[in-house]
Amino acid sequence: MAVVYLQVIDRSFLQNQGDARTLRVESIGAHRGMISDRNGDPLAISTPVVTLWANPQELPTDPIQLTLLAQALKLDPQELRDRVGRYAQKEFMYLRRQLTPAQAQPAIDLQMSGVYARDEYKRYYPAGEVAAQLVGVTNVDDRGQEGLELAYNRYLTGEPGKRRVLQDRKGRLVRDLHLIKDARPGGDLKLSIDLRLQYMAYRELAAGVRENDADGGSLVMLDAHTGEVLAMANLPSYNPNNRSDVDVRGLRNQAITDAIEPGSVMKPLAMSAALASGEYTPQSVIDTSPGWMVVDGYTIRDFRNYGKLTPAGILLHSSNIGMAHIALSLPRTPSGIAIASSVWGSHRVPASRAKTAVACRR
Repeated sequence: MAVVYLQVIDRSFLQNQGDARTLRVESIGAHRGMISDRNGDPLAISTPVVTLWANPQELPTDPIQLTLLAQALKLDPQELRDRVGRYAQKEFMYLRRQLTPAQAQPAIDLQMSGVYARDEYKRYYPAGEVAAQLVGVTNVDDRGQEGLELAYNRYLTGEPGKRRVLQDRKGRLVRDLHLIKDARPGGDLKLSIDLRLQYMAYRELAAGVRENDADGGSLVMLDAHTGEVLAMANLPSYNPNNRSDVDVRGLRNQAITDAIEPGSVMKPLAMSAALASGEYTPQSVIDTSPGWMVVDGYTIRDFRNYGKLTPAGILLHSSNIGMAHIALSLPRTPSGIAIASSVWGSHRVPASRAKTAVACRR
């Protein structure tokens, strides 16, 4: 009677129980947006990979079976057995993450109960170390960690989809039933960077670092008409496709994050302020002898004693003494202090002597 009742009268019970054991909702991975240069050449792309995971409670207990699985995954058999033992009370553990389809296929071909495959994406950086700090990297879960990958992570990240599937008792896909929600790919990011100039900038920067036996360096190339950044290179660098032995100094985009004293490049700005003040004209003469002076306990020097110089001569010889004399003689206006502070901002020069610091370092 019980069989008749379940099969005829309350047959929905058996159907629901069967569905609970075979119907599953699977996640559909979303493709992360591509980062490219101004010409469309890729700087960061996502490639399909396979992640293998297991339910330890469903894995076979036979040591030979686990050894075969370890060999297919290129793992140490004892290490795999130990891991399975540690996760014995859980229902999930990773076996290998982000394998190429060819690497994952031997383990999939074993058709072992408790072993499952999940399609994912892995980030690849064609330019390698040449644009590493600028583009940045993602972690194993495809989330931005550095550079533009982090700054535009929300825009680049897609929205996963869902599908309902029918599986057998070993978790293998029997039939794809229907799509619940389609995956939405992330947005593509196109930069002002020109990859050809980026390679050239990195090459020349590397040559300069070697020639001067320097610890590192930065190079930024701009379009003088538009202000667009065409190249931005840093050394030391690292290979974002293989981070097993990364020098932490190479992770930082020094061209953006490091405060570097501009020095003499600010002299024309300071001289413009001096001429605009009316205190000086192009014919003014400033005596820079004897080629050095002390300001608030700091000794400022020129390369040599240039004697008497006009404003043009001060700029021509990049005279620290000439600029210091001019800066000291100007009124302490907010604009003058702002110019001085922008030069020595990293040294926290007090406003009381900020105007003195305009161009005293070469």
